[in-house]
Amino acid sequence: MTHYATETFSADEREVLRHYVTNLDGPVFALVNLPEVVCGALFARYSRSPKSVRRLFLDEFLGDLDVSGDSSVDATVGLKRAEELYQRIFFEFGDDSVAQLGGVHLACEQASNVLTKVLEWGRLMSYLEQSTRYIPFDARFETGHYRYWRDPEVLDSELGARYVGEMDRMFDTYAELLPLLQAHLARVFPNDGTIGDFAYRQAVRARALDGLRGLLPAAALSNVGLYGSGQSYEQLLLRMCGHPLPEVRRYAELIHEELRKVIPSFLARLDRPDRGGEWSRYLAERRDEMDALVARLFPADRAEGDAVSAGASVTLADYDPEGEKKVLVAMCYPHATLPEAELAARVDRLGHAERAAILRAYIGERKNRRHRPGRALERTGYRFDIVSDYGAFRDLQRHRMLTIEWQSLGTDLGYEVPEVVVEAGLGPAFAESLERARDLHEALLASFPLQAVYAVALAFRIRYSLQLNAREAMHLIELRSGPQGHPVYRRIAQQMHQLIDEGAGHHAIAAAMRFVDYSGVGLGRLESERRAEARRPAGPDGGDTGAAVPEPWPDGSSEA
Repeated sequence: MTHYATETFSADEREVLRHYVTNLDGPVFALVNLPEVVCGALFARYSRSPKSVRRLFLDEFLGDLDVSGDSSVDATVGLKRAEELYQRIFFEFGDDSVAQLGGVHLACEQASNVLTKVLEWGRLMSYLEQSTRYIPFDARFETGHYRYWRDPEVLDSELGARYVGEMDRMFDTYAELLPLLQAHLARVFPNDGTIGDFAYRQAVRARALDGLRGLLPAAALSNVGLYGSGQSYEQLLLRMCGHPLPEVRRYAELIHEELRKVIPSFLARLDRPDRGGEWSRYLAERRDEMDALVARLFPADRAEGDAVSAGASVTLADYDPEGEKKVLVAMCYPHATLPEAELAARVDRLGHAERAAILRAYIGERKNRRHRPGRALERTGYRFDIVSDYGAFRDLQRHRMLTIEWQSLGTDLGYEVPEVVVEAGLGPAFAESLERARDLHEALLASFPLQAVYAVALAFRIRYSLQLNAREAMHLIELRSGPQGHPVYRRIAQQMHQLIDEGAGHHAIAAAMRFVDYSGVGLGRLESERRAEARRPAGPDGGDTGAAVPEPWPDGSSEA
């Protein structure tokens, strides 16, 4: 019995698809026989579409490809010879770095928001996840089910009916509030005529989806596109096979099954009990032992006030007081001929004006946030302790050039009701849904302590730490503070910037982050949609030809 929804394809569609995907029915499959640019474009479109990759390919990409010769293409051609070559290199010479050079585009569909965080944990892979700000979650599968994970163990228990009923009610509330919030935003921020109707409505909808995403449970399903080397997939599967959550382990089996079809040799060690089996057991044993030890040494005790504090909380947990001086030394090092210790001593003797001159020369005139200085800024770093809603955590967790650790997701830290929801008069309905989520979570804890996390809505808070160097801090803070960003992670980014400046006293580094945005926000994506509208080619009737699918507007009209 499968617990994944299966898509329906016509016979002709199945005949086409079989040349390009490793299976036609499962939620995990690899892309084959396609140019790299097509695979990349498919995954980029993936993040803003409710469709699966297979449906997207058929609807929006197939017509633009020359597939006249594809009927004879077999993904396994040359595979046997490649495997033999790999085995010889690896076993005769002991060099498995070749596994870093073979990559796979893998579609991972119908993954819960808990599972997506596991999939996206590795640094050396690329990810694109379905966005909660572009895709409303009020639609259902062809089966009639809302898009959330139905854990088999929970469904087979006496709590199964309650689980499905409460989950459905969460999605019902989301679907009921969405048109109401869109209508409120349209009244508060009417189109002033400086932007096209399509782009304006896209901005309104994005703001409404941002406001309501906190209603979605962690069980909400998402599609994730992965691209990585054989070595990266090996590390991913090692972590997943030792994970305590059944969904993660089952999904690891699905991923392994599909990767065996395209890069079997790169994953050969996973099947060996003395290699893959031992590695996974090691990871699981370390986790279990640490869980038990920390529970004994530090009994669970929430800090007073955590559950009632308003807004995201950001604390600068650690930094180097000498960080700015060390950055100056690193800036000068490749241009000097002195040992680092001597260079540091000389930087110590410089006056303020000379230090400022070094910084100006190295940073230069940044004309936009993509003009990022060099790696000297990696010489110092910061560690932040953060409490925010799970939705904001999801966005920040995807930054790979940092170290992030998070504590268990639950309901003890309380939840956020967005200002825009309160202003629209929808706060009581929003809060009622979250309280029902809390009750379901509590009911599941006794019998299903692992699966109880699925009931926790994204508006509930989680504690996590971010550790990053100053260069990555510049990138993250400037990007996430932009007016098009979600209000919660905008505030987090702004607080991080203030703490680097005032808490760490790294005034020069903070000043170099000149594109941190503290402006007020109405329709956050309005300017982004305006720019997209200017780039979008016009159709024959003068309208845009954007790929976004028109959605119903509260008054019953179409968005396009």
